Amino acid sequence: MRLYIAEKPSLGRAIADVLPKPQKKSDGFITAANGDVVSWCIGHLLEQAEPHQYNEAFKKWNAADLPIVPKKWQLHPKSGTRKQYSILRKLIKQADQLVHAGDPDREGQLLVDEVIDDSGIAAAKKQSVLRLLINDMNPSAVSRALEQLKSNREFVPLAASALARSRADWLYGINMTRAFTLAGQRAGFNGVLSVGRVQTPVLGLVVRRDREIENFVAVPFFEVWATVACQCGSQFLAKWQPGEACQKYQDSDDRVLSKPLAQKVVQSVRGQPGVVESYSSKEKSEPAPLPYNLSALQIDAARRFGLSAQQVLSSCQDLYEKHKLLTYPRSDCRYLPVEQKGLAKDVARAIAQNCSNLSEPAAGADLNINSRAWNDAKVRAHHAIIPTAKTVDTSRLSQPEAQIYELVARQYLAQFYPAYVSLKVKVAVRIKGGLFVASSKKPLKMGWKTLFPTRPILTHPNKQEGKSDQQPDSDAIPLLNKGDAIDCTEAEVRDKLTQPPLPFNDASLLAAMTGISRFVKDQEIRKVLRDTDGLGTEATRAGVIELLFKREFLSRSGKTIVSTESGRALIDCLPDSASLPDMTAQWERHLEAISQREASYAGFMRPLEALLESLVGMGASADVGSFKGLKSTSRGNKAYTQKSRSKRKSRTSRVE
Repeated sequence: MRLYIAEKPSLGRAIADVLPKPQKKSDGFITAANGDVVSWCIGHLLEQAEPHQYNEAFKKWNAADLPIVPKKWQLHPKSGTRKQYSILRKLIKQADQLVHAGDPDREGQLLVDEVIDDSGIAAAKKQSVLRLLINDMNPSAVSRALEQLKSNREFVPLAASALARSRADWLYGINMTRAFTLAGQRAGFNGVLSVGRVQTPVLGLVVRRDREIENFVAVPFFEVWATVACQCGSQFLAKWQPGEACQKYQDSDDRVLSKPLAQKVVQSVRGQPGVVESYSSKEKSEPAPLPYNLSALQIDAARRFGLSAQQVLSSCQDLYEKHKLLTYPRSDCRYLPVEQKGLAKDVARAIAQNCSNLSEPAAGADLNINSRAWNDAKVRAHHAIIPTAKTVDTSRLSQPEAQIYELVARQYLAQFYPAYVSLKVKVAVRIKGGLFVASSKKPLKMGWKTLFPTRPILTHPNKQEGKSDQQPDSDAIPLLNKGDAIDCTEAEVRDKLTQPPLPFNDASLLAAMTGISRFVKDQEIRKVLRDTDGLGTEATRAGVIELLFKREFLSRSGKTIVSTESGRALIDCLPDSASLPDMTAQWERHLEAISQREASYAGFMRPLEALLESLVGMGASADVGSFKGLKSTSRGNKAYTQKSRSKRKSRTSRVE
């Protein structure tokens, strides 16, 4: 008998749907006509033991007991799913062949592996386990996946990475939370001070941004703009570029802080002749934006529709499991396997039927175009989030589901449109010794941008508008040559004020978590993390943000996310290493290296265990003055246990 072990019941049913009929449905499993059986986990069936399960004395929080480091790690069945665990354990022992069908990511690999490991089967049987990778729950896609089974041994590093993260988060979260909760009690604060290696640096980002905004003092600066007239009769605006002699009047961002200097430049160039010093004109081709991974989708949905990260994740899960309209949603990949391109015709047809707004773009798509998205070398366990070939009555979709589907479908169709081509012109002119620069950008071929008529494609969600020095369309720069004569017909000083950073919102906070190297202090670490950074994972970022709201360390003010008094007090009493992203960004890099066979489990865990002693010791000497007079909330007072964490996380019992 072959036993398929799915991560969740919905995936189990999708597998059973393509197995021989008739089938027999039993409590916790389905038997196919050929005798094969499909069963399932319900997220994690096993969870890390609580500290008191290692030692009864640990029920009482005592600084003298820290750090708590298990000599032999223990897992226990979760109380709410103990029945399904017993069913699955019995089936595992009965089966001749096991097929691991967890979700195609690190956590999906671990949660099925740990059940198989806990069943006590023979080593030879364990070695023969096969791996089924499903990204699309429609029958045709599941059938294709069943024809491409792999050896589960190929995924041992993936499980080792997830195991290292799970245990490290337990060690860090349990010990740091106890150490600093006890510290808070010294100041009369009776709430639980939850500390996690991801949630706390995220909180630190918000606290520091809020204080930067509060302490910001606007500084006036000045720009000089010249109206340049050409011999052909055209004119354009050019901005003065201060030379070395002006550095003492500039700030670190090269802004001119002296108005008299700016006024002097205006007086000297107004009405004066000049000459073209350089001129360049070239076409620039921009390929279509890549299909979405989860973070990119969450960022775009937050900017476009104001959806929170958790709303996007929940909608994606329903579109994947319930409606079967999207492929696997917790993906960190933005590329697609070349093989998948063979389904493009069916997918485009489904998009046209499912979304009336995209019927014309779907019909106009050139399915022969090979965009950069089709790249087998950049696809691992799962690929980018794209629509499936399924059609449904979309009136059944909720508004967020419909919005998410359209975003994903539009991004997919963009892969079958030509590049956007623009003409970029840049000119530098010299007027009375001063250098003035102007640039313009003119669309030549709209290409994929015809799919996005109502909004710009913004790469940086926190970018402030209005900073471009490009010309208005009416002031396009004409064709010029080096040495051409020009005239400055007018010049003016524009008074400006430095602007504070924008407060975080859902989009910009997610962007910060995925591009964390920008917030890392250590320059060497920043260089290393530029391509491999990230706070948390695609699957956990939404949960981390929500947890900070539940702990009441963060709150919302309109569309912005701000820190609370207790959130600020927690950051104030913690060592910088706990509230800055440097450490956890390095963790993520090391964990990724484990999954790629470039590092070992032991090489990650041993240094952490050695570090815990000094980390918890900082709790005893922490300055907790910020907590004096603060009252804990009812939520903050809830007992901090593995069980309470599990209730908040349906898929994983990790504390980040």
